[in-house]
Amino acid sequence: MKLLKYSEINKLAIPALISGIAEPILSITDTAIVGNVNYNSMEALGAVGIVGTFLSMLVWVFGQKRSVIASIVAQAIGARKIDEIKSLPSQAIFIILLMSLVIIGITYPFAENLFSFYNASGLILDYSVDYYKIRVIGIPFTLITIGIFGVFRGLQNTITPMAIALVGTSLNIVLDIILVYGIDGVLSPMHIYGAAYASVIAQVTMAGLAVFLLYKKTKITLRFSLPFNKKIRDFLSMFLDLIIRTLALNIALYFGSSFAAKYGDEFIAAYTIAINLWFLGAFIIDGYSSAGTILSGKFFGEKSYNKLIELSYKLSLIGIFLGISIFAIGMIFYGYSGIIFTKEQIVLVEFYNVFWIVLIMQPLCAIAFIFDGIFKGLGWMKKLRNVLLFSTFIVFIPTLLITDSYGYKLEGIFLAFTLWIIARGVPLIIKFYKTCVPLVQKM
Repeated sequence: MKLLKYSEINKLAIPALISGIAEPILSITDTAIVGNVNYNSMEALGAVGIVGTFLSMLVWVFGQKRSVIASIVAQAIGARKIDEIKSLPSQAIFIILLMSLVIIGITYPFAENLFSFYNASGLILDYSVDYYKIRVIGIPFTLITIGIFGVFRGLQNTITPMAIALVGTSLNIVLDIILVYGIDGVLSPMHIYGAAYASVIAQVTMAGLAVFLLYKKTKITLRFSLPFNKKIRDFLSMFLDLIIRTLALNIALYFGSSFAAKYGDEFIAAYTIAINLWFLGAFIIDGYSSAGTILSGKFFGEKSYNKLIELSYKLSLIGIFLGISIFAIGMIFYGYSGIIFTKEQIVLVEFYNVFWIVLIMQPLCAIAFIFDGIFKGLGWMKKLRNVLLFSTFIVFIPTLLITDSYGYKLEGIFLAFTLWIIARGVPLIIKFYKTCVPLVQKM
């Protein structure tokens, strides 16, 4: 049997890692630049955090099509049946775009009510509404990009999504600086609105590049046609499971941001910084999680169960190494991490009180995210759904309510997130080996 090489994993994971980092960097760029504006910086930072939480929910809910498309395409590659699913991606993207436009149409007129639900008030609420009404324009373009990324990943190509993500991220950073701070004598500073416009322009650019490269590099098109592909039912079933899973995930994030906002402006600002740094660590590890999706789908499609087990071992070792490395780097630069985002001392105090918890979580996150990726590749979405429901409603929310009653505030929020991650990872590990080891023994 030919052994799976680390180079084979890295060839897929490193480009996926770089493109994956683009998403949190977009948010972190907004956070850092808006947090350093010369007036109302704390309120602007809080608004970016609240709106970012909601937009992340939309992107994560509807963006799950990337994992489903990647899984179906990867399994088709392994089974050598790629011609059977060529019409699926365009149909999947069309369906998800329609659903997202309905949600946007419902939330847009009621943005003030929506963000009041997040405990935003006063100037933070005003900024949140205005920021959202600009940022939400980019969501359909992001969903097109994500769907096309799923096609490329299923085809074992992570280089192209990486290139698109680098262009979009670079453009966003440049435009953030120009539009937020302005150019003397040329362009007036646009404050938080400049950050919103910068993100939308970057999202539109990425979608255009993704469509162009899909047509140039593959035989798959975005031309919608009927009848529906025979795999569309599998797609919708897996997508529904992942929607429920992602809603459970975002309920946890909602409770986190809502409780932080309830504690005060400095707490939601500190939470915004901490959660964005956590997302950055998560997306670094997600590159290897994506490799797990791509390779596990391929190995499962070709029934190479021994390679599947080997993949889980090697990805786990890589994930633990990355998690420990992120922890170590974070501890080395602990005192400098917060001041990148804000100079407000009351915000920095609250941030430094919890950043150590974010760092300790990283190795635990690594294992959970690695097995998330493997399960997505295998198409085991129902198990992912059930694990998130359990970890959110049985572990996270009760822990948060208990710590809140004892006055732990942000420390309680991130303690709840730590237990939430453990409750996500352990059941997946047990289920994977309990199912896959017997398959190897039967070979």
